[in-house]
Amino acid sequence: MIKSSINNRGYNKYLKLEGEINITIDHKKFAEDAAWDGLKGYLTNTTLSKHDIISNYGQLWKIEKAFRVSKHDLKIRPIYHRLQKRIEAHITINFVVYKVYKELERQLKLKKTKISCEHAIEIAKSIYAIELHIQGDFATK
Repeated sequence: MIKSSINNRGYNKYLKLEGEINITIDHKKFAEDAAWDGLKGYLTNTTLSKHDIISNYGQLWKIEKAFRVSKHDLKIRPIYHRLQKRIEAHITINFVVYKVYKELERQLKLKKTKISCEHAIEIAKSIYAIELHIQGDFATK
């Protein structure tokens, strides 16, 4: 067994392989890493202030959630296009679908309903026709 045959994540990075199968803990590496326990660092090329960098990083979960919703709930999958207009159209359609989903989420929360977006989408899949009555003049808004 050689070191390249195991990954270098978690506790494995502390393993030192000697000879064919002699595995020991690399205590020096362990001690070096212990000096960083409890610390978090950010490496960036931006001109933002330290406060803004940390604040923006704290919002990263929203982007990750958007990707999760897009992939899982909306089942958006990559499609490979060659033409610029098709690429832009694909991105636009995905963005619009996500915005509709977020509006559905907002409306369900506003109405204080216990229906999740996923459940509402499942209900909508069973609807064949709807009649929509809009009150007021939305053209001026």
